[in-house]
Amino acid sequence: MQEAEVNHEIVRRPMPEPKLVGVERTALTRRHRLHLLFNGLSIQALAVRQSIESLTFQRRNTMRFMIIVKASQDSEAGVMPSEQLLTDMGNYNEELAKAGILVSADGLHPSSKGARVRFSGETRSVIDGPFAETKELIAGYWIWEVKSKEEAIEWVKRCPNPMPGTEAEIEIRQIFCSEDFGAEFTPQLREQEERIREQAKKH
Repeated sequence: MQEAEVNHEIVRRPMPEPKLVGVERTALTRRHRLHLLFNGLSIQALAVRQSIESLTFQRRNTMRFMIIVKASQDSEAGVMPSEQLLTDMGNYNEELAKAGILVSADGLHPSSKGARVRFSGETRSVIDGPFAETKELIAGYWIWEVKSKEEAIEWVKRCPNPMPGTEAEIEIRQIFCSEDFGAEFTPQLREQEERIREQAKKH
């Protein structure tokens, strides 16, 4: 008699999932939620860190300038700008904003509405305006953040004459950054400066 052939194929069936009841299911759910929570926090923390590093990189590769509009006899006399000049300056400021370099901009009242405080040792004396040296006075300013002094100069050249009918002058001055102060500007002082900047943004 011939022996019958036996098929030894192994049939693989998926293992049934364990049934979780009561405390086991609750514990697994909590672990899963905690995993998602901390994983999400880690992603958020990484995004914040990358954002800070990006801002730091941008700050290191740009510099800030104060663009100073010198006063004139008209500005010291309180003569207000014409509608045309206001329009031209508004369009110019809009260009600065679109270019991403404008930080702030303001015009100043005549020195007759100002004062100076003179320091002499421990003594403080107040001098009321107006002040005589018109060419050394300021009528307004911008704060720009640009890549170089040359870029600032090019933007100033495009500015409308701030004092039409006169030989106006705009001065460009670079603003110090923390890296300029060297080792004397300790980590504690740097932290204080950042804290002050953050507080100032809230007000």
